[in-house]
Amino acid sequence: MNISAASKAAGLPVKTVRYYADIGLVEATSRTEAGYRTYDEASVRKLAFIRRSRQFGFSIEECRELLGLYEDRDRSSSEVKRIAAKRLTEIEAKQRELQSLHDELAHLVKACRGDTRPDCPIIDYLG
Repeated sequence: MNISAASKAAGLPVKTVRYYADIGLVEATSRTEAGYRTYDEASVRKLAFIRRSRQFGFSIEECRELLGLYEDRDRSSSEVKRIAAKRLTEIEAKQRELQSLHDELAHLVKACRGDTRPDCPIIDYLG
């Protein structure tokens, strides 16, 4: 299938599919005589795998590693778990950071009168 059909089937923009091919993440299966990239079902499955991996926030290099494990039938699930557990730890740290920001900003919003006076604890804090 052409790149447009492959991108649609994988749920990715054409530009992203091209980028993944350019960096060697998922190569086009072949090229037409005119030089257009073509993809088979296996390539589309890999593209969808990467899309889902990216939705979890895995980096391109982590996606490369996960894709290698996906293709390796002799893989150890402990390697997959290690990569996923590392990402989960990063997500949990980000959640704590966001919760802290939320709490601090909520406090500032509550402390601000929001009236016509220029006094504002939000501006004071940011300054």
